[in-house]
Amino acid sequence: MSDIVVGTMRWGIWDAQFTTVQYEAMIEKAMSLGMSTFDHADIYGDHTTEAEFGAALKLHPAWRSQMELVTKCGIIRVCDQKPGHYIKAYDFTKSHILQSAEDSLRNLQTDYLDVMLLHRPDLLMDPDEVAEAFEMLYTSGKVRSFGVSNFTPSQVQLLQSTVPVGVHQLEVSVKDVSAFDDGRLDQCTLDGIVPMAWSPLGGGKLPEAVVSALSTLAVEFEVTPQAMALAWLLQHPSGILPVVGTTKAENLEAAQAALNIKLDRQQWYTIYQAATGTTLP
Repeated sequence: MSDIVVGTMRWGIWDAQFTTVQYEAMIEKAMSLGMSTFDHADIYGDHTTEAEFGAALKLHPAWRSQMELVTKCGIIRVCDQKPGHYIKAYDFTKSHILQSAEDSLRNLQTDYLDVMLLHRPDLLMDPDEVAEAFEMLYTSGKVRSFGVSNFTPSQVQLLQSTVPVGVHQLEVSVKDVSAFDDGRLDQCTLDGIVPMAWSPLGGGKLPEAVVSALSTLAVEFEVTPQAMALAWLLQHPSGILPVVGTTKAENLEAAQAALNIKLDRQQWYTIYQAATGTTLP
């Protein structure tokens, strides 16, 4: 997977409402920058964004072998496209996982998914049932690896009792640093799980102290504050892959600059202390 993952959540009707031509342009731009991993979820765009992305991908068959497609399943979302859904819920049953995979394969117009994640913890999860679904998808060649999103360490451990967990997509940024000390990133390092960071820029709304710290260092390194925030995550030894969910090509270019930044310990902890709002003990 690429060091920076391209998030597609806002490309469709939830925000930018890209045309097929715009999907093509963003995909091509990302890949030209070495960003080959694209993050999806079945629910994005109320179950429409995967199909829109797939329509663009169909026009360029050669792209598929050059990219990695990540998607997520397990959320029951109330929307017009799913009239049978009357309340938000989570579903990790074998039948739901298998059907979700088939739907994503069809919508993305591909015959395999590189990674499939369980989107949010289902408190009724049966690890053995999940294992059966994953085994069927893996042996059929439809999904090459599996992971989770937004799990606690104990929930990951429970699932690991029956299946390997290769990826954990979690929230971590200069706005939310809890993953650094609640065991989630430690678990990733210990168990060889790849951590992906969703909302790696904190949604763009940051405390003044964080903005100041990022801006000061950004001037020193001649990059944007956003690139500095990504570089800060990239430097963590767990190997965090930020999921950059932009709708603008120029923001992908700015994000790429983060790959060339090397912070020293004092610079890294300057940002950390600004993020926590406290000094180190």
